[in-house]
Amino acid sequence: MSSTSGADGAAVQGRGIIGAIRPYTEPAPLAALFLGMSSGFPYAMIGATLTTRLAQDGIDKKAVTAFTLAFLVYNLKFLWAWIVDGVRLPVIGRLGQRVSWMLVIGVLVIAAVVHLGLVDPRASLAQTAIAAILVGAAGATFDIIIDAYRIELLEARQLGVGAGMSQYGWRIGSTAAGALALVAADRLGWNAAYILCAAFALPAMITALIMGEPKRHREPAMRQTRSELVASIVGPLAEFFRRRGAALVLLFILLHKIGDTLANLTFRLLFDDLGYSNDEIAIYDIGMGFWAYLIGIFIGGILYSRLGMKRSVLFSLILMGVSNLSFAGLAQIGHDNWAMAGAIGFENIASGIGGVCVVAYFSALCDLRFTAAQYALISAAASVVGRIATGTTAGAMIEAVGYVNFYLLTTLAALPGIILFWLMMRAGLIDQSIGSAGIEGD
Repeated sequence: MSSTSGADGAAVQGRGIIGAIRPYTEPAPLAALFLGMSSGFPYAMIGATLTTRLAQDGIDKKAVTAFTLAFLVYNLKFLWAWIVDGVRLPVIGRLGQRVSWMLVIGVLVIAAVVHLGLVDPRASLAQTAIAAILVGAAGATFDIIIDAYRIELLEARQLGVGAGMSQYGWRIGSTAAGALALVAADRLGWNAAYILCAAFALPAMITALIMGEPKRHREPAMRQTRSELVASIVGPLAEFFRRRGAALVLLFILLHKIGDTLANLTFRLLFDDLGYSNDEIAIYDIGMGFWAYLIGIFIGGILYSRLGMKRSVLFSLILMGVSNLSFAGLAQIGHDNWAMAGAIGFENIASGIGGVCVVAYFSALCDLRFTAAQYALISAAASVVGRIATGTTAGAMIEAVGYVNFYLLTTLAALPGIILFWLMMRAGLIDQSIGSAGIEGD
């Protein structure tokens, strides 16, 4: 009999340490680790790394935070995700729908990152902005295929473990690329730093070649007429919105990460204003943050297994909202390495827990016929409000109210998502929103 994986707290639990570790050693979750590595690095290239580069080049705060609008390309990816689902590539397409797209987009990501490394922000902010948008577009399309490949490669029972491994990989990729960029920039310059980091696209490409086409991939019906082409675009959205409570689910997706996104995209500005050096940022933000995030993922996997999907997601939402308070404390204290370590540690543990629980829930929402399109819609909607707010108002807000009040406001911004999810739990809408990807036996 089919059942919803982890939705009622009855997720499969291993016996003892060996039983708990065994699911992480299976081929599909291991593949998710390497997929996550490649997914994380383009984000780092136009996120914290570019923020640091622009700040060190003397670009003012409003211009720096405006560059976060490059992330909006990620929020538009659902518009072309249907192409990855339904268009077969010539020649290379014989490798499989998912594998062929993984290789082609991987090459485009490498080219876009190299291009961003070769532009000079001091010579032309406009060219830098265009280059950042190109990395965002390539990275967003890479995410479309990586997410679809991961969800289809994992069995329903593996979604929690796979989400954890994917988050491990994401943090390894983004952290390693970010650290390499900082170290290489000090020694070889920013141009060389970006060129070296472009190699992080390779793990996903190699993984796709080794693992091959996923067994759970379901080819959509053939489309030949114009009306069928329109249906291929509208179909994934129509299927999602036919579910009971779908509008509330989408509203939750839009709201749940506003405070977290606002805070995370401004951390490097805070560190720069507090006088932290590149080495200190590498040690505390990247180094300590990396290990804290891994600990958070491990805790998240345990919580998902023990509490089930609904309660673990609610707990992680509360924790992520509260974690922003630690940066209000850091801003109040000033340049203090122990305070920075504490703030980074708390925030990354909370993000790691949320990365497992929330991503597993979002993965379970997908229908396997439209994996790429639906997950692209979900993941795009998850941060669009926060990114727009950051790009248009964050810099001005920080200058107007200061860092302490700004991070207090980001904590308050997390409340609507928490309350809505709790109400959805009470109404039984969480279980009813699950798609075929989250159903055992599919």
